[in-house]
Amino acid sequence: MIGSIIAGIIAGFIACKLTGKEGKGCLVDLFLGIVGASVGGFAFRLLGIQTSSMIGEVVCAVIGAVIVLWVCSKLFK
Repeated sequence: MIGSIIAGIIAGFIACKLTGKEGKGCLVDLFLGIVGASVGGFAFRLLGIQTSSMIGEVVCAVIGAVIVLWVCSKLFK
């Protein structure tokens, strides 16, 4: 549980930095990481990619969070 929360915060923070946005704080980064993990997990399953390590889970969440940020930037321009 604690590991998942930390991974979500890290993933949200990294995704914000990769897309050129500022970190919005721990709660927003956590929410972004959780949503990103869901989106990334769905995308990875569609592609047949499995993650089995903590680093793989963070990478999956970061990719998903970047996708979420990109979609939001296109919708709310």
